[in-house]
Formats: sequence, structure tokens, C-alpha cells
Amino acid sequence: MASPVRISKPNDLRRQNPPADSVEVRFLRLDDLERLMVLEEAKWNQEQAAGRDELAARIEAYPQLSIGAFAVDTGDALASLFMKPITPGGLRAAKTWADCARVERPVPTETRSLFGISLSSIDGDAVTAIFEFFWPYALKAGWRDIYLGSPMPGLRAWKSTHPDAPVDTYMREKRHNLPRDPQLRYYYNKGFKNIEACKPGYFPHESSLDHGAILRGHIPLAEGAPLWRILPLPWLRQMRRLLFVLV
Repeated sequence: MASPVRISKPNDLRRQNPPADSVEVRFLRLDDLERLMVLEEAKWNQEQAAGRDELAARIEAYPQLSIGAFAVDTGDALASLFMKPITPGGLRAAKTWADCARVERPVPTETRSLFGISLSSIDGDAVTAIFEFFWPYALKAGWRDIYLGSPMPGLRAWKSTHPDAPVDTYMREKRHNLPRDPQLRYYYNKGFKNIEACKPGYFPHESSLDHGAILRGHIPLAEGAPLWRILPLPWLRQMRRLLFVLV
């Protein structure tokens, strides 16, 4: 669930293994924009960072799909996750990441799938906390899977030695039963195990030759949606740590 056009730049803001109670995770509000902009500028270069209006539009359109993790002691934003509902038809028709990530009004309601617009983070533990926070809400709302667009940073080097081979061959190639490409391998280990499509010109990314791989991750235990909709949300919240560890 990360913005595919974005490439992290080094920074000195990473917090090493913060205590669990030092991070507050919640749905984002418009008054978080200042701190979110600091996070964007710390994590991404000027071309890649989302603008204030863009972040505000996401929060207003998808308030239950915009989540942030904040340091309790300083209030600094450590991670943010933005998602949106997407239909299979909308995903197929999208030619670029911008098409997938565009804020839609009215918001599609006839889908159980999400698209991960952007994941910005200076703290890996804060990212885990965000996923743990969202899981009960995802189960309660009946979301089934999450799509995202990923770069393939090993593609350019591979094409230099396989100039006539189709990009799809590289995208699906495996080593030791894992994707050959390091970014696809990273997402595979995060649960995005299905490669749905390869899209040329998906976003500007030099080492990927501007190609993007569309990945799909299944939300754990989503098949129990009828049960999760009956259970009170506070019960799911209490269960989330156990459920998160088990799956």
C-alpha cells in the first residue's frame, strides 16, 4: 500500500524501535496537514511529495481510509496511509498511477476493494501500528483486498541483458519462489502476493523504465465478513493484537 511514484530519500528522522505506547494511531483530520507536510518533505523530494491541497482532498473524500501515526511525546507525524475504494473496471481502465489515485466523487460504493494511494513513513514500527489499527475497521466494513502500484527497480538492468524479452517476463520471474525484483519481493512479504498486470508509462521511474506492476493483497480473515459485521467494533479492537499476530 505505497505510492509507486515515490522513492525514499535518506533522512535522519527515523526512530529506532519506539515503545508501543509512544505512538498514537488515528484517522486523519484537516488540522493534521501541517505535520503531514513535514513528513512529506522529510520523506520525498519536491516532485514526489504530495501537496497540501492533495492531502486535504484525500482526507475529506476518504476520512475512514486516511490514517496517521504520531509520536505521543512530540506530536510529529511518523507515518501516513491513504487509501480509496476502487472498482475492478476502474483499475483496468487506469493507465497511470495518477488515474488510480485520483479522488473520485461520488465515492464508489459498489466495491469491496481498496487502492493504496500512498504510504509515507519515517518509522517502520509506526507503519505496523497503522495496519494493526486499520484491520478491525477493514473487517467491519467488509473490505476484501487492497491493490497498489509498484515500481520494479531491477527492470532497467535486466532489460540491458534481455533487450528483446517482454517486461511481463521479468515482472513474473522468481528466485527461490519469491519475485526476482526487490521491490516486488518486499511487497510479496507484506502480503501482496498476486501480480495482476503490468502497465507501461504508469509513472516516471527511471530504473523501472516507467513501468508499474499492479499488485493485490488479500485482507486477512476478510472471508468472515458476515461475522465481522455482526460483532461490535470494540470487540474487534480488543481482538486485533491477537489476530494481527496470528496472521
